[in-house]
Amino acid sequence: MTVEQNVLQQHSQKHQQTLLNQLREVTGTTDIQLLQQALQVSNGDVAEAVAFLTEKNSKVPQQDETTYYQTSQVASDRYISVGSQADTNVIDLTGDDKDDLQRAIALSLEESSRAFRETGITDEEQAISRVLEASIAENKASLKRTHTEVWSDSPNPHDRKRIDSCPVGLKNVGNTCWFSAVIQSLFNLLEFQRLVLNYSPPARVLDLPRNQKEHRNLPFMQELRNLFSLMVGSKRKYVDPSRAVEILKDAFKSSESQQQDVSEFTHKLLDWLEDAFQMKAEEDSVGEKPKNPMVELFYGRFLAVGVLEGKKFENTEMFGQYPLQVNGFKDLHECLEAAMVEGEIESLHSAENSARSGQEHWFTELPPVLTFELSRFEFNQALGRPEKIHNKLEFPSMLYMDRYMDRNREITRIKREEIRRLKEHLTVLQQRLERYLSYGSGPKRFPLADVLQYAMEFASSKPVCTSPVEDIDTSAPPGGTTGQQLPPPSSTAEPDTAPPQESSGPASAPAAAPPAAQQQRVPVHKPFTQSRLPPDLPMHPAPRHITEEELRVLEGCLHRWRSEVENDTRDLQGSITRIHRTIELMYSDKSMMQVPYRLHAVLVHEGQANAGHYWAYIYDPHQRCWMKYNDISVTKSSWEELVRDSFGGYRNASAYCLMYINDKKPFLIEEEFDKETGQILSGMDKLPPDLKQYVKEDNEQFDKEIEEWDAMQARKAQQEKLALAAAAASAALSSTSTSTSSPQPMSIESSPPDNTVAQQDPEYLEQPSPTGDFKHLQEDTERAISRAAAEQEDRSPEVLLNAAIKLEYARLLRFAQEDTPPELDYRLHHVIVYFIQNEAPKKILERTLLTQFADRNLAFDERCKSIMQVARAKLDLIKPEEVNMDEYEMWHQDYRNFRETTVLMVTGLELFQKSNYVEALMYLIYSYQYNRELLLKGLYRGHDEELLGYHRRECLLKLNEQAAAMFESGEEPEVSTGLGIMNELVVPCIPLLLAQEAEKDLLAVEDMRNRWCSYLGQEMEANLQEKLTDFLPKLLDCSTEIKSFHDPPKLPSYSTLELCERFGRIMAAVGRAPGEGR
Repeated sequence: MTVEQNVLQQHSQKHQQTLLNQLREVTGTTDIQLLQQALQVSNGDVAEAVAFLTEKNSKVPQQDETTYYQTSQVASDRYISVGSQADTNVIDLTGDDKDDLQRAIALSLEESSRAFRETGITDEEQAISRVLEASIAENKASLKRTHTEVWSDSPNPHDRKRIDSCPVGLKNVGNTCWFSAVIQSLFNLLEFQRLVLNYSPPARVLDLPRNQKEHRNLPFMQELRNLFSLMVGSKRKYVDPSRAVEILKDAFKSSESQQQDVSEFTHKLLDWLEDAFQMKAEEDSVGEKPKNPMVELFYGRFLAVGVLEGKKFENTEMFGQYPLQVNGFKDLHECLEAAMVEGEIESLHSAENSARSGQEHWFTELPPVLTFELSRFEFNQALGRPEKIHNKLEFPSMLYMDRYMDRNREITRIKREEIRRLKEHLTVLQQRLERYLSYGSGPKRFPLADVLQYAMEFASSKPVCTSPVEDIDTSAPPGGTTGQQLPPPSSTAEPDTAPPQESSGPASAPAAAPPAAQQQRVPVHKPFTQSRLPPDLPMHPAPRHITEEELRVLEGCLHRWRSEVENDTRDLQGSITRIHRTIELMYSDKSMMQVPYRLHAVLVHEGQANAGHYWAYIYDPHQRCWMKYNDISVTKSSWEELVRDSFGGYRNASAYCLMYINDKKPFLIEEEFDKETGQILSGMDKLPPDLKQYVKEDNEQFDKEIEEWDAMQARKAQQEKLALAAAAASAALSSTSTSTSSPQPMSIESSPPDNTVAQQDPEYLEQPSPTGDFKHLQEDTERAISRAAAEQEDRSPEVLLNAAIKLEYARLLRFAQEDTPPELDYRLHHVIVYFIQNEAPKKILERTLLTQFADRNLAFDERCKSIMQVARAKLDLIKPEEVNMDEYEMWHQDYRNFRETTVLMVTGLELFQKSNYVEALMYLIYSYQYNRELLLKGLYRGHDEELLGYHRRECLLKLNEQAAAMFESGEEPEVSTGLGIMNELVVPCIPLLLAQEAEKDLLAVEDMRNRWCSYLGQEMEANLQEKLTDFLPKLLDCSTEIKSFHDPPKLPSYSTLELCERFGRIMAAVGRAPGEGR
């Protein structure tokens, strides 16, 4: 056979497979033999084939629901989108309603045929083109975005520098998280990585590709090699895959067809790789059958054994990604069992010539890399869009495939029959147990043991009778009437005596009417008196008449019956548990654990069918841990996190693709060794010469970028130093020529007796101090000097200075050690309190206090003036080696940061209390970030992190609610404003909540996303649907990278007195931290 004939044959096989897939999707028929028969009868005409299958389906009796893929209702959980349409709107293709079936077929074929006639390409290629076009458009649009949007690199290249040999991430160039997840999973298969890196195109096509396939595949392979080489040896934390995505986009024509699941991309990617390696294999194998490494790595074979209308058949078929249904199954083995058996299993190996139809699949050859595609999307024909299945599906980290192998066919059939028998028995036991646990015939049922216990308690109750009148509150007339109140019953009345109207005669008898005088006292609307209830009504349910002998016999019977019921219930539960255990261990013998496959990668999707985010968990066998690949972010993870995000049922995240590798073929993940030295090849040593040069040039470019950045920062630092020096010189010149004081290095708190607070230190907030600040500073310092003078006999300036400093320090130390309520924070009153609580060095404290007494504001009398002069002289005498000025400045800078954080926090909380969430957000965001940086240095460096975290979280939730309400209005200005709030404020803040992985923050993000995802199931205008589709990928982006952001808000001008008062008021209003909430 010539090469051209081989290509034509392959094309014909792929075309036939495409038709089979289309028929399977349209009709819901999974029987391969029946589909092939329909194509053969119709000579390849899809419409005739569908008609043939429709007639067949109408004649075939409905099968047991456990043997066919059914569309079942999505399991309810608290994260399912609000407002989504129920699955009853989905056209059920498995039922007998031919009208629904024909309508679905007509719609599907009309759309498919129209698109194919107009474009000449398949729906699969059209769908991938849509994905890629959206990605490229988003990438181009990102170049025009402002600094508040998400697709931007940090301007500092050090933030983008790779740390040691950490794995390299892939930049999301616009809706390409799916590309990153797939590529990272393949790249971390080291055998696949080696094949791609060492690929060289066939020599005959180096100059000019001869056909469209070569023209597409060869440039893509080169870009994939370049991308892999950067992921191996780059100095960057993440690399840009734009060129590879561009080539993918250019490979298809534009189309208006609906976007399908991006798992189709994986199919197509492997097809392209297979074609590229096939060309190389055909060139290398002269006269021999070419071996395609992609086929050997990813493709296996199974044997289809079946019966069609009584006739047995066997066919061998090749498979790549093996599709599995999720609906109706709890774990991966249940999915596989259902996929391997279709139809009536008994007829497949029975001796009777039955007319039943069915088939089994048995793997004859498994690929080294076994990939399962989990079908988590279904098409809602009524709504005209796909919907996601959120059901929980468990899967193991080690999967044994022995039970599905053809060589174990007989023993597996025996075990399946045993499991079927056990499950039938289990069903009977569960039904019996249910009768004990839900006893009764009405809508409300109770455990039988409890019913007997209640009966025993009733029989044992003693009747306590009371007159009905005594149960009535006689202080007010019932029914709101204004009639006179009933008189209280006489204390001397006998139990049998009661007013006639209360105790005798039917309620409707006119002869029972009370006297006229009594009628005047009784309200007109008296339900109790009108119902004529008997006077001896017991307060609690109890037998009216029961003898001791009856009670003894009844209690004995009830007690015995209850014990019997409890024993029966325990026996049934024990039997059910043993059967479950037997089923679980059915395949646990060593003979059925010889084909182990270890989980290599899990590809996860979060969101709804129309929008979402993709990432991957990949196992690192060398570090023996799971890694999370989320676009540019690559972090260590755990099996517990993987389970939470991948099994489904918990939130909108779930696995859609599982990649297992043969655990007996270590070459798949083993590093390559140098043939001469025997050393493991790593980094650049892995690369062939052309890729080494490519990576070297890119690294040199990145090194140059770092050098330019460092030089620019050095210039900025030098300019800032010069500016500070000039400002200091100007301030010194001004201080010698005027009597006004210079800014002080701290804020001083006034004495506690009069409960006043100190004034602002102008240096910390970088603003002029009010005139009152100097007065308070002077009073506090002079008070210390006066007390020192009163206590000291020696009135020399130096002695008084030392004594005053000690007194001031003692006062501030007392404040630092005092246990204060949340609204009183002495750290805001004086810098020394902050230093003491954070254990600043003694030299820092001494210099700070000395600086306080060296203030020129003290020069109002001779004593203060002389002390000020001594203090200034002592400052001049301090040598650089005695006090580290860099450390001194660092401590004061920390205090300035603390004051700024406080101003941000107070302002944000005040705005939050006023429901001004738009303005409050930036204050709360920055105060939380600055406060967190302070707390990293010490517990008392900042404020309560839980308090700030709560209000930051609540502010985002409030803004999300406001924006959602605006979107729901449907009015254009309101919708634009709402989406603006989300894009400009909420979305950029989400990575901040995800970064720390706090449970309450994660739940808040989930709530916000679910609110917007819920709109996918609602009717809305086309322009709103388009805006929602554009917006959701940004909201659902799970990257924790902190992108460029709004500038910090300008700080209000607060004096120390104002700051302390405002801090006290707002803390009293909100408390230290909320007791309940998110």
